[in-house]
Amino acid sequence: MSVHRLAAVAVALFMSAQAWAQGTNVTLGGLNADPTAPVEVTADSLSVDQENGTAVFSGNVVIGQGDVRISAAEVRVVYGEDTGEIARLVATGGVTFVTATEAAEAANADYDIANGQLTLTGNVLLTQGASALAAERMVVDLTNGTARMDGRVRTVFQQQNGGN
Repeated sequence: MSVHRLAAVAVALFMSAQAWAQGTNVTLGGLNADPTAPVEVTADSLSVDQENGTAVFSGNVVIGQGDVRISAAEVRVVYGEDTGEIARLVATGGVTFVTATEAAEAANADYDIANGQLTLTGNVLLTQGASALAAERMVVDLTNGTARMDGRVRTVFQQQNGGN
C-alpha cells in the first residue's frame, strides 16, 4: 500500500471516528432553498381545525418548495399567530427528503419555514452519491445549504481509486 493511500485511509478513519463520537457538519451541494418560495402540498385528505389554527394533511403527503421535496404519512401545518401564514410543517410517519443531489430519510421532520430550517429526527440516513451518513438528528439550514448531524453519527466514505 502506498504512503498516499495509507494516509487517505488514516484520514478517513480519523474523520469517521470524529463523526461517530461527536456529530458532524455536512455541506449539501444541491440544497439551497428559498424560504419565501411557494409551498405546495398534496395529500389524500385534509382536516382543518379553525380553533387551534392547524391543518393536518394525511395519506401520501408530498410537500414541494423549489427543488426540495418532502414526503410523509402525515403533515401538520402550523400557522403563525401574527401573520396567519404557514410557519411550520411537522411531518410524521416516515419522512423522505429529496433534492437534486441528496436524499434523507427519518422518522419525523419539523420544517420551520420562516427560518429556513429543517430538523429530521429518528434514524436519520443521508445519502450523497455513494457516501452515506446516519444519525439520530440532522438540522438542515436551507438558506445556506449546510447541515449538522448529532446523536451517534455513523458514516461510510467511498474513496476514488487513485491508481495506487
